Formats: sequence, structure tokens, C-alpha cells
Amino acid sequence: MKRINVLTAAIIGIGILHASEVDLLKSKCATCHMLEKPTADMIPNLKAPPMEAVMYHTKLVKNDKEEIKVFIADYVRNPAAEKSVCESNKVQQYGVMPSLQGSISDEELSRISDYLIEHYPSKEFVEMITEIQKNDKMNALQNSPFLINKEALPHMTKLLVKHWDKEALGLSDEQKKKLLVIRQHTIGEVQKAKRKIDTLETEIMEALFMDDESPKNLENNVDQLAKLKSSVTKVHIQCIFKTLEILDEEQVEFLLPFWEYK
Repeated sequence: MKRINVLTAAIIGIGILHASEVDLLKSKCATCHMLEKPTADMIPNLKAPPMEAVMYHTKLVKNDKEEIKVFIADYVRNPAAEKSVCESNKVQQYGVMPSLQGSISDEELSRISDYLIEHYPSKEFVEMITEIQKNDKMNALQNSPFLINKEALPHMTKLLVKHWDKEALGLSDEQKKKLLVIRQHTIGEVQKAKRKIDTLETEIMEALFMDDESPKNLENNVDQLAKLKSSVTKVHIQCIFKTLEILDEEQVEFLLPFWEYK
């Protein structure tokens, strides 16, 4: 009986401890960060990334528990865009969080960090993100203007924008200036070609299925389509080549885990 009472007390104690950690999380973090998994209709009205997303990105780049705790402790007291683990374009969207220096103790921060590491991100959130990324990748492939659609040929400008201000990537002002020139040229050429490609593809499909054109009569449009896709693929390859000339080896190594077609 005594053993059962001790066990019961321990379980109750754990419940109280977790409840207090949840209360801490609500009082210190939930003012800005949503603690539940967001639905699509909630996202436009969020004032900060949901906690699920924050911890998802944190664990993408940091695997060790103590490393995560050190990062959280430093970031909440001395926040800066270049320290963020979230995508740089998201940091620009939401802004940098206000410092909690002086408003949270070491003990509170440690307990909150432990709770976040244990409970976030949820399995459901990871599955949702995985599904979104899968759908995004499929949509990108279906709407791609390029002849080659492989992970070995990433969208460098899009990849860099996501990590633009990160301290870990460490782009210099001079590098950013050069990369922006490449980005503007690449996007301009791709968008111009994409409009022509979309028009040609529509014309080919309409002619084939609605006007009963023979394949022979469509050959000219198909050749034009192939020529356009060839041209824009060369632009894509040039973008990758010129970008890699600007980045150093450590910067390329930082990008490798994110190096996929998106």
C-alpha cells in the first residue's frame, strides 16, 4: 500500500510539474507564439511563428539537447535576425522577437526549454509539414519551365532567400550585392519564358483535344516549346554556376542539407 501511495504521489507530482511548465510557457511565450498546431486559415493572422514551427526548424539544425537549450537561452535574451533558425523570409515577415532579458529567470528558461524539446514539434505537425512540402514539390515539378528537374539542380535564389540573413550562412554585403544581380536576372528570364511556355502548352493541348489537330500539325509548337525550355534551363544552370562562384566552401556546406528541388 505504501509503495502504491508513493507511486501515486510521484505521478501527481509529475503532473503538477508539467502543469507549471505549461503555465510558464503560456505566460512567457503564448502572448506571441501559438502553442497549438495551426490550421491554414489561422496562419495569415499570426503575429509570430507557431511554436510547432519554431521547434521544427530548431531541431532541423540542432540535434543535441544541450545545444538547443543554449541556443534558446541566448536567443530569447539576445534575439537577432542572423541568429534565427527560421527561414530569413519568415523573419522578415514576422520581425525579430522582443528580448525577454530581465523578465525570465534561468530556472524558468531551463524548464520551458526542457518542455519544448520533449513535446515540440508534435508528430502531427511534422506529418503536416511533410505533406505540404511533398505537395509543394509536386506542384513545382508540374509547373516547372525547366528541362531538368532534379534535386541536384536546386533553385539557388529561392534557397538563398530562405537563409539570407542567417549568421550561420554568413553572407557578406558584397556577396549579397552580387547574388541579388544574379537573382534579378534569373527571375526575370524565367518569368518571361514561363509566360510563353504556359501559352504554348495551352495552345498545344487545346489544338489536340478540342480542335482535333494531328500530331504533325503540332510539331512546330512542340519545337518552340522545347526551345524555350532549353533556353530557360541554361539560365538555371548559369544561375547555379555563378552563385557557387560567389559562395565559399563553408557556405555551400551549410546549404547542402537544404539542397533539394523546391
